[in-house]
Amino acid sequence: MLSIDPSANTERENYKFLIGSIIPRPIAFVTSMSKEGTLNGAPFSYFNIVSSNPPMISLAIQRNQGERKDTARNIVESKEFVVHIVDEQNVEKVNETAANLSPEESEIERAQLTPVESVKISVPGVKEAKIRMECLLEQSLELGGSDAPGCDLIIGKVVQFHIAEEIYENGRINPDGLGAVSRLAGNDYAKIGEIFTIDRPS
Repeated sequence: MLSIDPSANTERENYKFLIGSIIPRPIAFVTSMSKEGTLNGAPFSYFNIVSSNPPMISLAIQRNQGERKDTARNIVESKEFVVHIVDEQNVEKVNETAANLSPEESEIERAQLTPVESVKISVPGVKEAKIRMECLLEQSLELGGSDAPGCDLIIGKVVQFHIAEEIYENGRINPDGLGAVSRLAGNDYAKIGEIFTIDRPS
């Protein structure tokens, strides 16, 4: 087995080890609003659950040479954002939003996604997602980097769930109906695949 010291690697080398090892990763498609009123959208696979009491999620948004990405800056400034689950039906359009656009350009328009009003926050979501979560910023942390922070860790509190009726069953979400996709390395994605059950010990 290889034994590798990450401090001897470049950032890119460590990145490849992480995204190739920690798979599959759920994908959050995040909408946020700039101070100028531009609706931005971007996918992030450094994403997970933090807590269910209260419901909170986390996003780790990597910086570009120490500079905050539009999504992180918008969230820190407005304290609001919407997280959507990426699925088999919307993944192609979501992938379009990963293009490098200037802050005043809307990825939502580029990908021809349909904005939909939120209930409790001012940032719209998009209609094409079967699940979306309206979030308020709970906490943001600047992490990593030797000269400047390497990423913004965003923790958001979910204040409203929106779930498509066809995947909602007795308080649960049908995973087959959701058809969530996950991120692997490079340009690769994965579908849910075979589901199996193992009983937890008492």
